[in-house]
Amino acid sequence: MLRAVMFIETEDTPNPATLKFLPGRAVTGHRGTADFADSRTAEARSPLAAALFDVHGVVGVFLGSDFVSVTKNDEFGWPALKPLLLAAMTAHFESGRPCLDLATETREETIAPEDEAVVAQIRELLDTRVRPAVAGDGGDIVFRGYRDGVVRLTMQGACAGCPSSRATLKHGVENMLRHYVPEVVAVEQVED
Repeated sequence: MLRAVMFIETEDTPNPATLKFLPGRAVTGHRGTADFADSRTAEARSPLAAALFDVHGVVGVFLGSDFVSVTKNDEFGWPALKPLLLAAMTAHFESGRPCLDLATETREETIAPEDEAVVAQIRELLDTRVRPAVAGDGGDIVFRGYRDGVVRLTMQGACAGCPSSRATLKHGVENMLRHYVPEVVAVEQVED
């Protein structure tokens, strides 16, 4: 019996320590995203992320709807790591196991009832204008809260460690939100 050969494409990201892998199939699908900073949390929630952390030099794994971003330490170069990561991903996808065992938890502040309309506008702008661009760079932006005109967001995946992530938040996201939602006065990055 012939087996289909899996082809996984890769893309550079703005963060030189992170590479984006495109397996040509759903990773988390519509279950959101998942960001793993260590093997312990990966083992509890994602067989794929756990397998990638088994590759020496991996320090972060981000699972998007149809991509995987892997962050390495400075000790190893991509030419050495990339074949090992491709092999781990291929083995995982061929096993038929799920990429994510549990729904992604989102730590989000309670929204005051009087802020619900503003928060709905903020979420809509993030989902339609910001998240697609950030996903294109191998990451995600997650809404964490809104209070007193300040929007709290977390950058994940390739965007979390990117040298330009704070500038993206301040000059890109904050300016756009302030333009469309006058109640917004600032954007603040929240670390996971």
